[in-house]
Amino acid sequence: MSRARFSLLTSIGALARREWRELVHVNASDRPWELPFAVAMAAGLPLLLGVWLGEIGYGALASIGAMTIVYIPRTTLPRRMVTVMAAAFAMIACFALGQASQFIPMARGPIIALVAALVTMACRYYRVVPPGSLFFVMAAAIGAYMPGGADAPARLGVFALGTIGAVVITFLYSAHILRFRDPLPAQAPPDDLLDFVVIDALIIGLFVGLSLGAAQLLGIEKPYWAPVSCLAVIQGINLRAVWNRQAQRIIGTMIGLAVTWALVRHATNPWAIAIAVTVLTFCIETAIVRHYAFAAIFITPLTILLAEASTLGHSSSSALMLARFADTVTGSLLGLAGGVCIHNVALRRMLRRLLRAPAGELPKR
Repeated sequence: MSRARFSLLTSIGALARREWRELVHVNASDRPWELPFAVAMAAGLPLLLGVWLGEIGYGALASIGAMTIVYIPRTTLPRRMVTVMAAAFAMIACFALGQASQFIPMARGPIIALVAALVTMACRYYRVVPPGSLFFVMAAAIGAYMPGGADAPARLGVFALGTIGAVVITFLYSAHILRFRDPLPAQAPPDDLLDFVVIDALIIGLFVGLSLGAAQLLGIEKPYWAPVSCLAVIQGINLRAVWNRQAQRIIGTMIGLAVTWALVRHATNPWAIAIAVTVLTFCIETAIVRHYAFAAIFITPLTILLAEASTLGHSSSSALMLARFADTVTGSLLGLAGGVCIHNVALRRMLRRLLRAPAGELPKR
């Protein structure tokens, strides 16, 4: 074997070992078990109530709204409540905008892109805890493809009730956990508003919109998961993190689809679906801070159960899972492309010049 070929194989082996270490690395976390439990209750109780009332579709919709609870900051009780109530209002507004886009189907992409950009700006400025703008975009995207018509006001009301339930559980959880864990001080807004807040948000909004457009061009039915996947990947703190998140999301989704296939085949009873959503939510909130790919295994069946709860058993499960995988790959690849743009120094320099010309120098703190 020539020296050049041996050197190439050695480099490939080193790269493969590095990628494997990144893939299997588990992060340390001090997250208390009470937080995953509170999130699971916020997501599971509305669905259980919906099943009891014979309205599993409305119950699942309220559970999506209840994801507002993930935005609890580790601060004092008053700041926690103000933050979660503001997030609840924003979630309702995003879902309403998504439903409104149904009247102009061609506007779905621009509206989702606008939501992603504006909410990302707000999350960056106010230092909102992860997952940042993810669930706001998810609410808008699901609202854009959920049947509307005469039921649209009722759906919006049910969604709002889910966010209210999340606010109540936030208070109960916070009143309990603050007896044992000291609050952290609130973070100040970032120093460079133009660079970190505006430029990042505009690029993220553009690629989130492009991911939805790409999924539509590919003919994927209900392509709401593409912009969510794109946003989950593009929010990496550096290009390496973006690459890792993209690879982990695709791998986790592939395994998660197998879990989904088993759940869809066996969890046909509405009560079983509600219990599965509760357990999956607890698993996600426990794993997400430790290993993203492992959490993605549970994210895939959870989102399918919530978004398709009222139609499970009435359509082909294979077609549903294939569509979700296509959404994930499409969104993740565009998220990777967007991450390359976000971390491209020359592009950021050009955007900085273009934005400073009409807007003037944004203040630095």
